[in-house]
Amino acid sequence: MDESINSPPLLAYLITQNQRKVSLLNELQNLQERIRKQGADAKVLKFVPLLETSKTLERQESQIRSDFDAKRSSLEAEVSDLEEKIATGCDDEKLSHGLDDSLNESLHKLNSAKKELAARLRAIVSVKRQLDDVPSQSELIQYERRFSELNAHIQEKLQQTRKFYATYNALLEIKELMLKETSLLNSISSQQKLEKLQLGLQEEQKVCDSLKERRMCKE
Repeated sequence: MDESINSPPLLAYLITQNQRKVSLLNELQNLQERIRKQGADAKVLKFVPLLETSKTLERQESQIRSDFDAKRSSLEAEVSDLEEKIATGCDDEKLSHGLDDSLNESLHKLNSAKKELAARLRAIVSVKRQLDDVPSQSELIQYERRFSELNAHIQEKLQQTRKFYATYNALLEIKELMLKETSLLNSISSQQKLEKLQLGLQEEQKVCDSLKERRMCKE
């Protein structure tokens, strides 16, 4: 990945150095032609550094080209290897193992960062909620007043409930007494009716007996 990124700058640098080399070589050729024409040996010494610079640039160009070729060959080999694996139906899992490892590592770091951020946010929210839940002095006074009112209301309802229970129990006792009294009255009434019936039967029996006696006397 780094090699592919660095290759374009290397190529641009190589082109620049080649242009400088061509320029220096042209200048050197012009100087050599002038030297041959003028025969000035002293001037030759003046341009020796230019020749050394040209040789240095050639060495640098050779080294850069060598590095560039090596990197290009390495990239081409990797591409060819991937193309061969794809063409031959190589195991996709092995083919993408390196990429998966890099991706998984990045995802793991991202998830870890997300989890850490989420944990910190939860902690902040929890602390903020706890701070919000703490009532102020005015709220405490209002809560206390409301609690007193609620307590008084509960006591009032409790007294009413006790009265309702007392009234209910009294009415229940009255009902039971009335049922007993009604049962007793019904029993007395039934007894009286039975006694009247018995007396009537006795009177009828006496009349029958009297009639029998009279009949017997006549015979």
